[in-house]
Formats: sequence, C-alpha cells, structure tokens
Amino acid sequence: MSDNENITQNLFGYRLIRDELIPDLLGNHTKDILYWAGKKLARNYACSNEGEMISFFERAEWGVLTIIKQKNDEIHFELSGNVIEERITHNDPVFTLEAGFIAEQIAMIKQYQTEAVYTRKKKNCVQIELKWDQKDPYSLPSRKASF
Repeated sequence: MSDNENITQNLFGYRLIRDELIPDLLGNHTKDILYWAGKKLARNYACSNEGEMISFFERAEWGVLTIIKQKNDEIHFELSGNVIEERITHNDPVFTLEAGFIAEQIAMIKQYQTEAVYTRKKKNCVQIELKWDQKDPYSLPSRKASF
C-alpha cells in the first residue's frame, strides 16, 4: 500500500464524521456551530503562545498550521498538509471549527476580542485571517444557568 493510500484510509473515518455526518445533522447552521465549537475547544485546550497552538494542530491531526504574516492587529495562518488535501479532494469542507479555535486562542493570548475568517486561495491549503480590536478587551464568555 502506498503512503497516499494509507493516508486516505486513515482519514476516511474522520472525513465521514466531519465532512458528511456533521453537515447533514447541522444543515445551514454547520459553519456557525462549528465556529463556536472551535472556540469552546480552545478554552478547554488553552495554548500560551502560537507555537503551542501549532503543536496542538499537529497532535489533533487538523493539519500543518503555519504563520504566514503578522501585523499590529492581525495575523494570517496557512493550514495545509495531507489531512487538508484529503478533505478538499473529496468534499467542499468547511474550516470554521479550526478558525474558531484559532480565534479564541489568539483572543486569550493577545487579550483582545478576535475574529477569524478562512479562504481557500490555493488548491491544497486554507488561509485563516484573524483580526483583533485593541479597544475591545477579551473576557471569557459568561456562563448562564439553564433551567
């Protein structure tokens, strides 16, 4: 079995759940729910810097995360690797889970409210652009009691 066949086989179950089942269950709300789920995961797996976040992506097998540009109030990442190529090849996947995760991590690191958007400018990778507002300090979401 070639390396590509082995990778495809290893990612099959992940793709089934992530790119077929979840969108079927969530319908039109998939992007929004996955974005907020990514933010929740980030709070559960807080990283103290961008390097830890990059390592988390590798450990979670979400792809290879690379910083491609930074400015005063924004940062651009590229998400690539075999898992990304495989997902793009078989579906039109959404990457709002990853975008939400990164947005919350950067908000906690920078201590400013941060939002992220993703685009697919290249064939086999995803770019995630984050911006934060230095006038809007970060605070953890409040927990409301449910009855």
